[in-house]
Amino acid sequence: MEDDSESKQSSWAYLPDVCLSHVFHWLDDRDRSRAALVCKKWSCTMHSGSLWRCRTITFYGQPSRARTLEFQSALWYTKKFGKYLKHLEIKLSNPYNTPFIKKFQVIMRGLLSHLGKCNSHLESLSIKYLELDCLIWKNVVRAQFIKNLAAFLKRMSNQLDYLNLKGARITLEEGCELLNSLSSLTNRSFISEINIEDFFSLHLSVYSSALFHQTMSKFHRLTILTFNYNCISDELLDILREHSSHSLCTLNIKCHIHDPHGQVVSGLSWANLAKRAPKLNVNFFFERVMKHDHLAKILLVEIPVRSISLRSCYFSDPDWTMRPTLTNLLPAYWHGLQKLTLELNNDHELLDNELLQLILSCKRLLFLKVWAFLSVSFMERLLQNRAERKCILTTIKVRIYTAQDDSTEEERLLADIYRKFKYLIDSELNYFVITYPVV
Repeated sequence: MEDDSESKQSSWAYLPDVCLSHVFHWLDDRDRSRAALVCKKWSCTMHSGSLWRCRTITFYGQPSRARTLEFQSALWYTKKFGKYLKHLEIKLSNPYNTPFIKKFQVIMRGLLSHLGKCNSHLESLSIKYLELDCLIWKNVVRAQFIKNLAAFLKRMSNQLDYLNLKGARITLEEGCELLNSLSSLTNRSFISEINIEDFFSLHLSVYSSALFHQTMSKFHRLTILTFNYNCISDELLDILREHSSHSLCTLNIKCHIHDPHGQVVSGLSWANLAKRAPKLNVNFFFERVMKHDHLAKILLVEIPVRSISLRSCYFSDPDWTMRPTLTNLLPAYWHGLQKLTLELNNDHELLDNELLQLILSCKRLLFLKVWAFLSVSFMERLLQNRAERKCILTTIKVRIYTAQDDSTEEERLLADIYRKFKYLIDSELNYFVITYPVV
C-alpha cells in the first residue's frame, strides 16, 4: 500500500507544467488557493500569469453570503494578480438603491486606480448596463464614476483593444468625454472594437451632433462597431470610410422604437463606404420598428447586409403589415443575407407564402429563427425545399404561434413532419420547432 501511495504522489509530482496549469485553469479561486498549499511547484503554478488573464467581477445588489464571499474573492485576486490581467468584465446584478451605487463607485475607483498603476497588458474592458440615467445614480456619484472611468481609459488608451459600455445610458457630452479618453494621449485611437449600443440616453438625436462626429473621427482602426441607428448619418459613414475602411469588418446596428430614426441617410454614403471597405458586413436589429415606410428609409439596397432581426416583442399593431417588407425590402439582400430573425405578432395576416419565397430567394441564408403565426404545413414545405437543395439552411428555429388553447393536433402534425424528414434533420440541421399558444 505504501508503494502504491508513493507511486501516486510521484505521478502528480512529475505532471508537466502545462498540464498542471490546465488543471488550475478550471478551478475557482478558493480551490486554487487550497491547491497552492500542496507544494512549491503547485504554488508556483498558482502565480502563473496565464491563470489570471481573464476576470469577471459581479456586484450583487442583494447578495447572499456565498455571493458576498465570491465577490470579495474575485476583487482580492484581481488586485493581487492585476499585473497579468488582459480581459476584465464588470457586472452589476440588480442594483437597487443609492447606497449600493455609492459603494460600487468607491470600489471601482480603488480598483481602476490600482490597475492603472500596475497593469500594462489590459486589452479588453466590459462594463455593461450601468444605466446611468436611473435615479439611484445621484449626480455627484455619477460624475465621480465617469471621471474615474475616463482617467482609467486615458491611461489604458495605448493598449486597450476592446471596450464594451453597452447600456450605459449617458448624456451626449459625457459619452463623448469617455470615448475621447481613448484618444487623449495621441489625439487618435487605434482600438479595434467598441460596443456603444444603448450607450447614449433615450431620445437623443446623436446623428446631428458635431461633437459626436469629431469624437468618432479619432478612431483609426475600427474592425467592429456596435451602436444605435440614432448615431447614423452621412457624416459618420464618411468618417468611417476615411479613417477605418482598411480595417472595418462589422457594423452591428440597433434601431429601437424610442430612438430617433427619422434622419435621411444617403445610399451613396453607404455605397462609398462599402466600396472602400470590401470586408464590411452590416447586422441590423430592429426593436418594434416594424412599419414598412420606416424600414424602407433605413434598409437601403446599397448596404452590405448580412443579418436582419425584426422583433415586435409581442406587441401587435394593424399598421405593422409585414408582407411588403418580406416581398419588397428584404429580397434586395438575396446575395448576402445569411441570418434572418423574425419575432412577429402577425395575428392579422398570414405570411407563409411570402416568407417561404424570401427564404428560397436568399441564396446564402444559413440561419432562420421565426416566432410568428404560421401554419404547420409551412414547415413541411420548407423542409421539402431544403431536402431538394433549393436552400442551404443549417439552423431552423421556429415557434408557431396559435390562438388555440389546445395545440395537440398541431403537435401531432409536427411530429409527423419530423419523422418524414428525420434523416435530413438529424444529419444536416440544427432544428427546433414547437407550437406556442398565444391567447
